Amino acid sequence: METREVAERFVRVWQRAWAGHDVDALLEQYAEGCVHRSMPFREPHRGRAALAEYLRWSFAGERVTEVRFSAPVVGEDGVAMAEFRVLAEEDGVPTTLAGCVLVRFDAAGLAVETRDYWHTVEGHREPEGALFFG
Repeated sequence: METREVAERFVRVWQRAWAGHDVDALLEQYAEGCVHRSMPFREPHRGRAALAEYLRWSFAGERVTEVRFSAPVVGEDGVAMAEFRVLAEEDGVPTTLAGCVLVRFDAAGLAVETRDYWHTVEGHREPEGALFFG
């Protein structure tokens, strides 16, 4: 499977599933032994079960109003990157979460390693200087 095709599917599923907090749909994109890093200094989430626990924790208290991902930028060796922006309410307070995900896919098209870098602010805003949103 071509990395571009896999990466485009990955961001399509994430955009739809994040908006609906559909953890099962997200997990279908990951290899059983995946490693997900949600913050640079946090312990990684190893395996689908740990990732599922993290996603459920992350979605608790969040009411999403809009999720948007950029088209993925595809590199060599099954690696891709995409920016994202989420408008939500966290415990009743409007927030914007903006960041990017780096993902490496295996030969079957499943994510084996992902790394997120993100920031949140109060209120609903567009990120300044977003590279890939048009």
